[in-house]
Amino acid sequence: MAKRHAETLARVEAETGVPGRIILAIWGRESGYGQVPIRHDAFQVLGTKGFMSTRSAYFTDELIAALKIAEARHPPLGTLKSSWAGALGQPQFMPSNFLTYAADGNGDGRADIWGSAEDTIASIGHFLSQHGWVTGRDWGFEVTVPTQISCALEGPDQGRPIQDWAEMGISRVSGRPFPAHELPGEGFLMMPAGRNGPAFIVTPNFYVLKDYNKSDLYALFVGHVGDRIQYGVGDFKARWGKVDALYRSDIAAMQRTLESQGHDVGGADGLPGFKTRRSIGRWQKATGRSPTCFPNAAMKSTLAQ
Repeated sequence: MAKRHAETLARVEAETGVPGRIILAIWGRESGYGQVPIRHDAFQVLGTKGFMSTRSAYFTDELIAALKIAEARHPPLGTLKSSWAGALGQPQFMPSNFLTYAADGNGDGRADIWGSAEDTIASIGHFLSQHGWVTGRDWGFEVTVPTQISCALEGPDQGRPIQDWAEMGISRVSGRPFPAHELPGEGFLMMPAGRNGPAFIVTPNFYVLKDYNKSDLYALFVGHVGDRIQYGVGDFKARWGKVDALYRSDIAAMQRTLESQGHDVGGADGLPGFKTRRSIGRWQKATGRSPTCFPNAAMKSTLAQ
């Protein structure tokens, strides 16, 4: 795909600053480069979610945006299909994102994210550019975090120059130094499984990828697949360790207890996001435990009450 669309990818990268490898990774993840069938009726999906979901206002707005798309006949009439969540076309844009970010990549005056590879590439690049992609910076680097560095330093609100992280003892798993042009730029510690898996120093571009999809693992997937496309890198060096099977309700109970103790866990939603992970690490340290920054079954008796 990189060779087939090299000219379009190079042009969009020159216009937006977004590397072609990142665009290809998103396109492949979202629709298998347009090969994955998208079968759901967009109006049924969005109408049902607008009526029944916990985010009814959001999906009602998306339904109205889909009606505007149909009114303008962007896809052929009667063919507006979506994912189970209402996302459209090869880049899987929500309808409001189509209206805001879809781009004409082949100069025919239309933004066809259903049938045009050029428009799909241009639209993904435009979305990321408009969300703040920093030209010339990478998305992040897999690193080794020495045990003396607290895993509770994780988070997009605890950034510092990459030079500082390096001076603290954090190094790339590849053995290569951080690129010189990255050293003065802000970097953020990211440990999605706490001490139970790979660790990363990510750049602001990682959080731009999260504007496309809020999942940490999605953004990691896109960045890593992009690196595999461009540089032929292999798997992450660190392995994902075994973590205890916990119900979402178990984690939510832990979060409520941590909140009662003054920790900011980002809401008791049962998901171990970065605020929950670092709150666990701080609680572990304060109670004489070895910080792992990730929930486990042994915590249930103490925190899930």
